[in-house]
Amino acid sequence: MANTGERLREWRRRRLLTQEDLAKLAGVGYVTISRIETTGNGRVTTLRKIAAALGITPEQLMGGDEIPESEAA
Repeated sequence: MANTGERLREWRRRRLLTQEDLAKLAGVGYVTISRIETTGNGRVTTLRKIAAALGITPEQLMGGDEIPESEAA
């Protein structure tokens, strides 16, 4: 199973967003997006903002739910 960083990168790419685009939508710095994608670590409040910006649940981002087939590329 992918870690949070890998899942974030996958969801972001599925939405055709750059790190900068997602950062603006989520109201966080783009360095934060990059760091989470690299390390897989982030504050829960930040991950919730990012999930909302992606239109997914925090559980989907953090690994509680698999990426639905309808979202698969």
